[in-house]
Amino acid sequence: MRIHNAASQRNFQGTFVVSSAGAVSSARISHFYEGADQFERIEPLDGQARQVLRHNSIVHTVWPYDKVMLIEQRDVLNSFPSLLLDGDDRIADFYDVQAEKGERVAGHDANVLTLKPRDEYRYGYRLWAERQSGLLLRAEVMNALGEVLEVSAFSDVSIGVRSQPEMILQSMRKLAGYRVVKPLLVHTSLEVEGWELRKTVAGFRQLSCIRRPLEVLQIADVRAPPTQAVQAVFSDGITYVSVFIEPYNADRHPRPVITVVGATQTLMSRHGDFWVTVVGDVPAVTLRAFSTALERKR
Repeated sequence: MRIHNAASQRNFQGTFVVSSAGAVSSARISHFYEGADQFERIEPLDGQARQVLRHNSIVHTVWPYDKVMLIEQRDVLNSFPSLLLDGDDRIADFYDVQAEKGERVAGHDANVLTLKPRDEYRYGYRLWAERQSGLLLRAEVMNALGEVLEVSAFSDVSIGVRSQPEMILQSMRKLAGYRVVKPLLVHTSLEVEGWELRKTVAGFRQLSCIRRPLEVLQIADVRAPPTQAVQAVFSDGITYVSVFIEPYNADRHPRPVITVVGATQTLMSRHGDFWVTVVGDVPAVTLRAFSTALERKR
């Protein structure tokens, strides 16, 4: 919980690197906390230029060269260094948590924790938390053989910096000249949408369920309503699984497939008149359990 609280209630700035499946990417992050408000800016340093700006649950993704701004409300935020689910005290029910000898990461002394899964439905983790603040400095995701699938780590970070919320708010207010896209997100439930999970996957509980448009940035003709998808998000307190349900389209959905990129696995399959995509940083058996348990009721 110190790790969770530090990610939301500390001021810090730094650069973090994510290594997965032979690919390496990096981003600059600034996070400020004032009262009950959080302000954050993430600027990826690779690929297409963009910025992610956040004030609490309101998130602006900005592509400056294309002059496009996507404005969304996100209830679930689990990007590095935010990892643990707020208020979740069930972690020890599904992971064997052990303290290891402290190490040094990005110039800071860190406490080290190992989380070994108690079943086949989740990966293991090694976590390095800054000794004084609890801020997560490094996280490794490991499979059942102990092989590292993904690493997220600060290469440098300053903790306890001066709060500068206006740095984020000013950028969020600069809408002139941008095509602003605000996808309509409707809170719903699997039951309301005509679905149910016949059996819950051990340790995972549902956090949210929304109906949302697909490919919101490609909407060119406002007269043609975009395809809608239902997204349900589940968590065991450490990792997340998203279930997307959309109408089946033979042109877009040729055959069932499972893909693996580092720790992230994706399972796509047809369920009658619908196409179901299950994705998460979990083993394939977990995705199959969700897909098999999902049943159309009407």
